[in-house]
Amino acid sequence: MSVSWNWCSVLFFLIFSTPFSFLVDARSQSFDYPAAKLSTKWVNSPSAPHSVAFTDGSTVRAILLRGTFGPRYACGFFCNGACDTYLFAVFIVQTNSASSIVAPAIGFPQVVWAANRNNPVRINATLELTSRGNLVLRDADGTVAWSTNTNGKSVVGLNLTDTGNLVLFNKKNAAVWQSFDHPTDSLVPGQKLVEGKKLTASVSTTNWMDGGLFSLSVTKEGLFASIGSNNTPVPYYEYRVGGTKTRKQPSYVRYLNGSLALFINLSEPSEPEGALSVPPAASLPGQYMRLWPDGHLRVYQWQASKGWTQVADLLTDLTNTDSETCKQACLKNCSCKAALFRYGWNPSAGECSLLSEIFSMIDNDQEKTHYNSTAYIKVQNLATLK
Repeated sequence: MSVSWNWCSVLFFLIFSTPFSFLVDARSQSFDYPAAKLSTKWVNSPSAPHSVAFTDGSTVRAILLRGTFGPRYACGFFCNGACDTYLFAVFIVQTNSASSIVAPAIGFPQVVWAANRNNPVRINATLELTSRGNLVLRDADGTVAWSTNTNGKSVVGLNLTDTGNLVLFNKKNAAVWQSFDHPTDSLVPGQKLVEGKKLTASVSTTNWMDGGLFSLSVTKEGLFASIGSNNTPVPYYEYRVGGTKTRKQPSYVRYLNGSLALFINLSEPSEPEGALSVPPAASLPGQYMRLWPDGHLRVYQWQASKGWTQVADLLTDLTNTDSETCKQACLKNCSCKAALFRYGWNPSAGECSLLSEIFSMIDNDQEKTHYNSTAYIKVQNLATLK
C-alpha cells in the first residue's frame, strides 16, 4: 500500500567523506551497507546512486540498507510528488539477492520512522555523522533541521539493525541513541511502546506532519488511544489491565509476531497480561502497523502478488460481522455510546467499532473511502423513566 504526502521526503544518497582506504574489497563483504563510521557525510543529491523511482510517484535514495532479498529496512529519504522537501526516515523496500532496491511497480516504500516530520529539508541538504558522534541533518542553507544531540557521548558508529532500529553505538556495542526510543506514528515487529512515549497520527493522509488529533499511549493502567490536544486528550479506545504493579520499570506494549502484547504490571520473560491479536507475518520485516489520521491502528503486510495490503485494524472491536450484531453489541455494553459499522461489498462481513465517547460526526464520502458506513447512537429510553 502506498503512502501519499503533501510534502515529500527523499532518501539521502551515500557520498562518503572518508578516504578511499576506508573501503573494503567487495569480494570479502556482503552487498548490503547497514553501518557507517564517524566523520561520514551524505549529500541529498539528485544524481546519487541507490536511487529508485516508483510508479506511485515516490523516489528513494538509500544511505544504509540491511539484508538481501525480499522486504528489507533501509534509511535515508523518501519523496512522493514534486519532491521539493524531504524527510530523513527509516522505511521498508523490496530488494534482490544483491541488495538492490527493486519492484518499482508494486513494492512501494513504507516509511516506519521519520526524524524531521515537522521540519523537512531540501535538495543539497546533508546528513553527517560527526567525529564527535552526533548525527546531524542540515538543510541546504546549513540550518540544523534535526540532531541526535549525542556530541561527546562515546559514539563510534551508526548501525541499522535487522529489526529496523537505527542505532548510534559505543565501543562496547551498546546503544547510545536509537530510533526505537523516539516513535512517530508506526511500530515494527520487535519494537516496544513504553509508558511516557506515544504514537502520534499525522495531520491528514496527505499531510504527514506531526500534529494529528489521535495518539496511542501506554500507562500503568493499560493501552489507550486518545483524541484531542496534549492538554485535554480523551480516550476513545481502552484496554485496561487489572492487578498491582510491583516493579519500577515503565509499563509497555511490544509488537510480537502474532500480537501486540501488554506488559503493564509484569515484564518479559513473563507472559503478557493481555494482547491484541495480529495476523502472523510470513516473513519479517514484511509487516508493520501505523496509527492513521482517522484514529485507526492498521496493520499492513507484504504479499508478493498484491504488494502492501491491510490485514488488520486493531482498534476495531468486531470484524467479519453484520450491522445488527454491531448494534446489539453496543446495546449490551454499558460503556458504549455509539456503534460505527462499515463494510465493502459484503454487508455480512463488515467491521464494527464501539465508542465510549462521541465527539463529532463526519459524513462518509463513499467515492473516496470505498466503504458503506452506518452510525448507531445510543439514546436513553424515556419510557423506563416513568
